[in-house]
Amino acid sequence: MAMNVEGKTAIITGAGSGINFSFAKILLSKGCNVVIADLALRPEAEALVSQYPSTSPGAKAVFQRTDVTDWMQLDKMFEVAIAHFGGADIVCPGAGVYEPPWSNFWHPPRTPPSKDDPADSRYALIDINITHPIRVTQMAISHFLSRKKPGCIPHITSVAGQSPFFPTPVYVASKHALNGFVRSLAPLESPPSPLPKIRVNAVAPARILTPLWTDNPDKMQMVGKDPGWVTPEAVAEVMLGLVEKEEWVGGMIMEVGKTIREVRAFDDPGPRGGGNNVGNDAGYQDEMWESLKRQFEGV
Repeated sequence: MAMNVEGKTAIITGAGSGINFSFAKILLSKGCNVVIADLALRPEAEALVSQYPSTSPGAKAVFQRTDVTDWMQLDKMFEVAIAHFGGADIVCPGAGVYEPPWSNFWHPPRTPPSKDDPADSRYALIDINITHPIRVTQMAISHFLSRKKPGCIPHITSVAGQSPFFPTPVYVASKHALNGFVRSLAPLESPPSPLPKIRVNAVAPARILTPLWTDNPDKMQMVGKDPGWVTPEAVAEVMLGLVEKEEWVGGMIMEVGKTIREVRAFDDPGPRGGGNNVGNDAGYQDEMWESLKRQFEGV
């Protein structure tokens, strides 16, 4: 079920920067309204909202401040889409984090700089990278069914969903989980009548040149001489294809790096098979071992 985005409306979490910003930008350029759901807007996103105001005769952009770990705020972004545009046709739960210091396997709760509280019995990274896309997908499906119309739910996973990586085990786990989730929902595109078709698929980028990396020196320390950078614009183009291409059906995961290829569920060669592997600095594991030594020594 290919969907022409012109005249449609999208909700995108995390569109205040990075890949999701680029996806919002390309959708708006093609005549699709966008609800940008994020904690804040970077200057380029502020400029984008100003370029497509609610008074615009064409596509419009609306910013809704959203903490994706708060389900009531997720409800609100759908309410905003309904109030401004009569509902949504495309819902992208794209917000995510890359094992930040404040929610990190190597910094256990109560160990600075972790902000994860043992009293809450949860990791913020899991709430953002797994619970949020699952909940938004549930909400989007209910939204489409209640309006008796088809819809698209493109996700953002990663090459980390195929490969282990010692420094970021929880991030890797989150992307493996998201791959399985997306593939499990493939039948939604071929429902029994009279249910509407709903497409759930994903893009799996290699290392992306976004503020998620460039604004975090601790992450940049892991980058080797051949980091395998991919631009957010290139990823956004593939995300558009997830919506508009007839052949990129539900359950498919499209890897983006030096090449674009489908990631198969079984017998897949991995990122190296498409030339999309990423390089790391020779000492990229040092920080993890130092963290374990401090715990061992009671420091």
